[in-house]
Amino acid sequence: MSRSVGVTMDAAGADADQARLHQLGYRQELKRGLSLVSNFAFSFSIISVLTGVTTTYGTGLRYGGPVSMTLGWLVVAAFNGCVALSMAEICSAYPTSGGLYYWSAKLAGKEWAPLASWVTGWFNIVGQWACTTSVDFSLAQLLQVIILLATGGANGGGYMASKYVVLAIYSAILILHGLINSLPIRWLSWFGQLGAFWNVAGVFVLVALIPAVATERASVEFIFTHFNTENGMGIRDKAYILLIGLLMSQYAMAGYDTSAHMTEETKNADWSGPIGIVTSVALSTVFGWIYIVSLTSAVTDIPYLLSPDNDAGGNAVAQAFYTTFHRRYGSGLGGILCLGVVAVAVFLCGLACITSNSRMAYAFSRDGAMPFSKVWHRVNKQEVPINAVWLSVVVAFIMALTSLGSQVAFQAMVSIATIGLCISYALPIFFRVTTARGSFVPGPFHLGKYGIVVGWAAVLWVAAVTVLFSLPVAYPVAEETFNYTPVAVGGVLLLTVGAWALRARFWFQGPITNTNDGPL
Repeated sequence: MSRSVGVTMDAAGADADQARLHQLGYRQELKRGLSLVSNFAFSFSIISVLTGVTTTYGTGLRYGGPVSMTLGWLVVAAFNGCVALSMAEICSAYPTSGGLYYWSAKLAGKEWAPLASWVTGWFNIVGQWACTTSVDFSLAQLLQVIILLATGGANGGGYMASKYVVLAIYSAILILHGLINSLPIRWLSWFGQLGAFWNVAGVFVLVALIPAVATERASVEFIFTHFNTENGMGIRDKAYILLIGLLMSQYAMAGYDTSAHMTEETKNADWSGPIGIVTSVALSTVFGWIYIVSLTSAVTDIPYLLSPDNDAGGNAVAQAFYTTFHRRYGSGLGGILCLGVVAVAVFLCGLACITSNSRMAYAFSRDGAMPFSKVWHRVNKQEVPINAVWLSVVVAFIMALTSLGSQVAFQAMVSIATIGLCISYALPIFFRVTTARGSFVPGPFHLGKYGIVVGWAAVLWVAAVTVLFSLPVAYPVAEETFNYTPVAVGGVLLLTVGAWALRARFWFQGPITNTNDGPL
């Protein structure tokens, strides 16, 4: 692929990355110490198939079961591949930490650039905050289940932590993530690579171990064709069930915009950033599918795995692990250790979420889009956006407080993670295939004549996913089963557009330069 965006070395001898960033209107403030592998590792760690698949497996099992996961995963992966390829192409042209909102500003045209940038940026950062909340709270709940099983299980007098204890565990996890993210980028790079390694090694270990230990295994026909309609939610229409079942796969594949947010800290950013996006999605697709097939091979009693009266308190994967080892050895200790492998992956995933959150907040505040922008834009002596790191921690804690009032409301807030990120992914791609078709100048990674077709497939998929996440998941619809996702996402949209109409349109002009001579 030929380089289409020219880079001129400045007189001081700055490298091509700094020169390109200068062309885009920014001076180098963050330490550029990440390699292509490190950039990829952050996205791969956030996608984290061990995290996404394990924590949402019960949803997939309830809505459609094996076929909605094993085959549905491939459908979702194909469309996410289109989204990733389109994002990678744009990232190559505009390698900045702002990522998506900067892209929207450049691609929407001068008249719509400020509004496009504003809406994209706020959906992305809110989606990222919700993603951190989702991941770290899932870890707190997983630790609760591990403690429950280790002390005898729900049916053996095991300790069931209260919602306040779970929140306390969650708070401790957040603080630890904030402390680690306060370290220099070379340390964070190590954690990112550890996350990538742990996900790969963890999948290999569990994929080999679970089927080998299981005394009862599901047949190949069951794994790839069994369709579960007994969901206990009053939904019987197979097409409807299948569509809702796809949401497990979509949630598990979110987060690959991290490679874009890390580009100002990445060497050879206009190539490494897009490659990080594409390879993280491709490898997550492969490892995720293998993991799902392996898990499903141990599924022989769906109603029991989903029952709140089982030993794991209704956690399907935890119960599957525990039962598998208990049947073979008379003890579920091996299953608890397997959950420990998953817990480490979830921890590293949450760590990478804070890293991505902070870089987005840093970039967005650099352009004056956030309240108290000067505070969040500051970097310390180690060139880390330290205030933005702790902002991400505090916001994630506040979002989790909804769990004390209503688990349904909390789940709706968590849905913002997927929808918010997906909408922010789709907006710059939409502008790329419409308003910017004749003016887009690609970087070294580009799709050529296929860029428009792939882009439209990505946009239409995100539109479909947004509708799917808003559908009722139980009938009849009641207060305790109402899907608050449309309300939550609509609230974010209303606040974002309302703030724009009332105040932001008078002062926010989109990305602004912080160099002396402006963008070239």
